[in-house]
Amino acid sequence: MARFGIEEEFLFLDEHSLVPVTLASGTRERITRMRTGGEVTREYLSSQIECLTEPVSTAADAEAQLRHLRGLIGWHAQEQHAIAAGTGTPYATTRSSAVSPSPHYDDVAEQLGHLTRDHEVNGLHVHVEVGDDEERVRALDRVRGWLPVLLALTGDSPFVHGRDSGFASWRSILIRRLPSSWCPPRFRDYDDYRAQVRRLIDLRAITETASLSWAVRISERFPTVEVRVFDAQLTAEDSVFAALLSRAIVLTDDHRQEHVGVDGIDASLWTAARRGMDARLIDPTTGEVDDAWAVADRMLAVIAPALRESGDEDRVGEGFARLRTLGTGADRQRRAVAEEGPAGLARLLVAGTPVPHPVPGSPPRPDPQPSPVP
Repeated sequence: MARFGIEEEFLFLDEHSLVPVTLASGTRERITRMRTGGEVTREYLSSQIECLTEPVSTAADAEAQLRHLRGLIGWHAQEQHAIAAGTGTPYATTRSSAVSPSPHYDDVAEQLGHLTRDHEVNGLHVHVEVGDDEERVRALDRVRGWLPVLLALTGDSPFVHGRDSGFASWRSILIRRLPSSWCPPRFRDYDDYRAQVRRLIDLRAITETASLSWAVRISERFPTVEVRVFDAQLTAEDSVFAALLSRAIVLTDDHRQEHVGVDGIDASLWTAARRGMDARLIDPTTGEVDDAWAVADRMLAVIAPALRESGDEDRVGEGFARLRTLGTGADRQRRAVAEEGPAGLARLLVAGTPVPHPVPGSPPRPDPQPSPVP
């Protein structure tokens, strides 16, 4: 069974205004010292943090690591009167986030210029283990056609500047401004992949391979295919659901896919970002336009053998049932704001990084802390 890994990005938000706030000095280091599985690292902005699982084989192991890491960052956020938010974009912003100190991030900031001021985005990245270079390129092509429906299922960034953006995934629209974003082209083989990436670097469109913003790419660090189309997710359950779909697609050598061009996939990605599961998308098995739920059902039928082989069929089925009942992350965020305003959204976000009591390895807390929302 192919192993997989999950990278989750979070924004620290002020518990009342829901604007990004800078992590207190040493927060990442303190969390890392406490860890018992997975890793916590810095991200592009000083208001961000990233949690990475170790390579896992089962959904249960992935969810256990994610819950542990989310509990740690949730505890540290609460100590700073903040929320560690699993959302693709913040509800509101002061557009004043600083870039984390790092030579790599300095290069990225110089490249992006003014775009950095609006680049408060969080994603979910799933690595699926594929040992052979050429097979990784073939897997890219298998994933490409399903990118729009994967985004529709996981859109979780409906707000911008304290207002409803009208999009299920505003993060995807911000990402679109970057070079080498959204759907990658088709590649003949691994040498073609390397040559096309090299050309982007020679153009100075990207500073290095690690700056590729395609929604799916070959990892430079690991022998994996990295699916990057997803917004950060509200819950560990949501993230594992996305990971299991990714693994099954990567492992399904399906010859029934039509060769939908980049323009068609990108157009479908736009409609998925705009309307979520109410979108119309191109079905890669037919090349025809259909409702997002119909495309999702067809995807599920195609990958069913891989899901059964890995023992993930029931858990993925539960994920689809949850989506049909509760909606996507964007749906849940909108509903929280409609019912209770920003305080309701704060409660929803806090629930995604629940604080364990006691936190393993943490010092005793002298006094009970106030609730994150008054």
